[in-house]
Amino acid sequence: MDRPAIVIVTYKRQDLLENLLTSIKASTVAPWRIVVVDNENSPETAEIMQRFSSEIEALWGATEPDEQGGTACAVYVPMEENTGGSGGFSAGVERAYRLGAQWFWVMDDDVAIEPEGLALLDKWTGQADVIQGCRYDFDGGPFYWQYHFWRPLGIYNPVAKSTFDDGQPKPMNVMCFEGALFSRRVVDVCGLPDPRFFIYWDDAVYGYVASRHLKAILVPDFVLRRCREVRNVALGSVRQLNSTSDMTRYYILRNRGYIARYLQEYGDYNRVAFGLGTAATFAKELIRIAAVDRKSLVSGTKRMVAGWKDARKIYRDPSWKPMKPLA
Repeated sequence: MDRPAIVIVTYKRQDLLENLLTSIKASTVAPWRIVVVDNENSPETAEIMQRFSSEIEALWGATEPDEQGGTACAVYVPMEENTGGSGGFSAGVERAYRLGAQWFWVMDDDVAIEPEGLALLDKWTGQADVIQGCRYDFDGGPFYWQYHFWRPLGIYNPVAKSTFDDGQPKPMNVMCFEGALFSRRVVDVCGLPDPRFFIYWDDAVYGYVASRHLKAILVPDFVLRRCREVRNVALGSVRQLNSTSDMTRYYILRNRGYIARYLQEYGDYNRVAFGLGTAATFAKELIRIAAVDRKSLVSGTKRMVAGWKDARKIYRDPSWKPMKPLA
């Protein structure tokens, strides 16, 4: 794999970030660059990165200069304000792109990579431009991810097949920024990840747009471990419904405005079907509040209604434009 960059977004979780950086030091393949976007702009995180940079330089030696003349493998990007995961990944991918990265392996701070993770992904890079590996959950079992996007409804397919046929990859039309690997061609054609989402749906839409231009696959290799315990309710033997916050619920509904605009851009928008998808999303969140979070339905419903109203503003905004290709 030519010039792979690991892009990490962190916010107020220094212990988890250090755990992830420790796992990177054990990688059997040294990444070309490790770009860490700090949405907190914390002196503590800056110190962690300075120490990490010295450690990997001693471990791996000097790297080839990047397009800006730098040779440091670890690149620290402090943000002036919290831009959410969406803004963080947009900024991190942009920095890695400007440095000359050819592949981008993106992840949050609450995971750890498997030692062979980058090497396992490398064997698929000749087959697709977007590659998503499998993940272990925090309890050690496999984590099920909904890799198929129902375009008319604008939601994940909750019954997408969880198994692989003879170890062969499966086509997908979304990606997850918890471990997605994508090529420079994706950024050339699709532009940067859209920072306007702040959180939620940004990776699904970026994967959807990428899949309209290039090949995207889910592969059977386990390349990451999720390290933060999240309360959940099992839905059968594989699927589960995870806990979330009222703030996230607001963005889950608000960002459907952006989903609708991107679906319109590619001719996949159906008003009636999308409305059903929004209703299904609303119902799912009510179930999550009652069954997993066990909080008042009133506060969660208020935030979802506020998000739905703001989604309509996005849908009607005449100035809205998709992200521009960088090629």
